Amino acid sequence: MIKKLLLTFIMLASLHAEMGAQNQHNQKESLYLYPLVSERVSEVQQRDSLFGLLVSKVVNPTLTPFIPSDEKKNKSAVIICPGGGYHTLLMEREGFRVAAEFTEMGMAAFVLKYRLPSPDTGVSDPFAPLQDAQRAIQMVRENAAAWGINPNKVGIMGFSAGGHLAASLGVHYDSLLIKNATPALLRPDFLILINPVISLDDLIGHIGSRQNLLGQKQDEEIIHYFSNHNYVNRNTPKTILFHTDDDSVVSVKNSFSFYDCLHHNSVPAELHIYSRGDHGFILFPEFEEWFPRLTRWMKREEIME
Repeated sequence: MIKKLLLTFIMLASLHAEMGAQNQHNQKESLYLYPLVSERVSEVQQRDSLFGLLVSKVVNPTLTPFIPSDEKKNKSAVIICPGGGYHTLLMEREGFRVAAEFTEMGMAAFVLKYRLPSPDTGVSDPFAPLQDAQRAIQMVRENAAAWGINPNKVGIMGFSAGGHLAASLGVHYDSLLIKNATPALLRPDFLILINPVISLDDLIGHIGSRQNLLGQKQDEEIIHYFSNHNYVNRNTPKTILFHTDDDSVVSVKNSFSFYDCLHHNSVPAELHIYSRGDHGFILFPEFEEWFPRLTRWMKREEIME
């Protein structure tokens, strides 16, 4: 009996040590981007068997840091924008799990829970998500020393509609939406776009994302502004894109159009198209294919060692 109890104690101690090591490796503490506002409705959280934690009706945006436990300074960093059509955020599959992969490589990662415009929440400004992305990169750079981050190696990454948000920051960092900011402070050093929504036009755009982001404000001027390929120039950050040719949700033409504009403007860019995998690479084992290619690109571009 004593031997059995001792064995149980050892197993529990080992499990506790492992959990402690994980917590030390991936420091998680959600930081609010702004002072809290009263909510008309409560944020909705639910779990899905495939995608994990899903969040909707976001009013108070947050940034969750994942900082490697080593003492290394001048780490690269990436802000991750989960997708969900500007209606829901896939916080786990396209956020926390991805951040954990980056920390395994010694890179800092930050998961952005951005506001989702909706009549239900009172968030009506279609610029609210872009404002949140600007505030997120401002926070990372302002706290770079405390987190051991190189402020000149801070990029942004996004999936689907989160890819639209990341691309929006990449081309509209000079549309200042927050206080005490400059274009140099808000410009990402690189973009990582996974099956991204790039355009909101009628030709290749994702109409669901357009409806959720713009609501009733769907005039030609704002549709043009948020069709990000229209604003690519020589100062757009270096970019890597991943998409599947059989994407049934977001046309692969979105990635084609952004890459073509990058190439035309002599911006370093890389594009990977897979014949199959559907939207979000749901037919692929998680991280098996695209993440090693991403890692190689980041090393080639001297974003990470």
